[in-house]
Amino acid sequence: MLSLNPAAGRDRLHLLCLGAHSDDLEIGCSGAVLRWLAEVPEVHVTWVVLSAPGERALEARRSAKALLKGAASAEVVIGDFSDAHFPSETARMKAFFAELGRRTTPDLVLTHRLEDRHQDHRTVAELTWQAWRDHLVLEYEIPKYEGDLGQPNVYVPLPAEIARRKVRHLMKHFGTQRSKGWFTEATFQGLMALRGIECRAPSGQAEALHARKVVL
Repeated sequence: MLSLNPAAGRDRLHLLCLGAHSDDLEIGCSGAVLRWLAEVPEVHVTWVVLSAPGERALEARRSAKALLKGAASAEVVIGDFSDAHFPSETARMKAFFAELGRRTTPDLVLTHRLEDRHQDHRTVAELTWQAWRDHLVLEYEIPKYEGDLGQPNVYVPLPAEIARRKVRHLMKHFGTQRSKGWFTEATFQGLMALRGIECRAPSGQAEALHARKVVL
């Protein structure tokens, strides 16, 4: 199958990564980010977490620092929006996104899925498409109790070491989440294995994304 790798042949890449909560980006697309950091000489990252109260803000910053240490530049932005109440803060959040849009010119935007059953995730996705209408936007997936995983149409095969690093990173940096039944190595390994089957990844592991609009 012809590969349309956004990092192929590029010397520079600017990523805008948007997550509702402190571990969303790491769960949904950190493998892809790590791969592009390894493949592109100059990667600039704007890493945005909309809600990270208390200890979760420390986790978000420490995680981003460790994950993005190979980037040419990394700006970490932590918002103060109320967890589980994003729809009620849409106006303020829209202004927040508009300001981000004025000062960032990303090559690729990574955000939540429009069909995500979590109201915070869904709000972030909706506002992403309003703020970055002329950009390549890819939506990542988050496994959860609601069982809302869809049928993705974009895959990022992951080298085995990057897949292992992703799982180690999640378990190391998000201690506040380890008491949750779904936050396990098996969950993250299993989803990557399933997506690896679907794209015939050489290592057997991959991340999956959703694309709404792509210009070739």
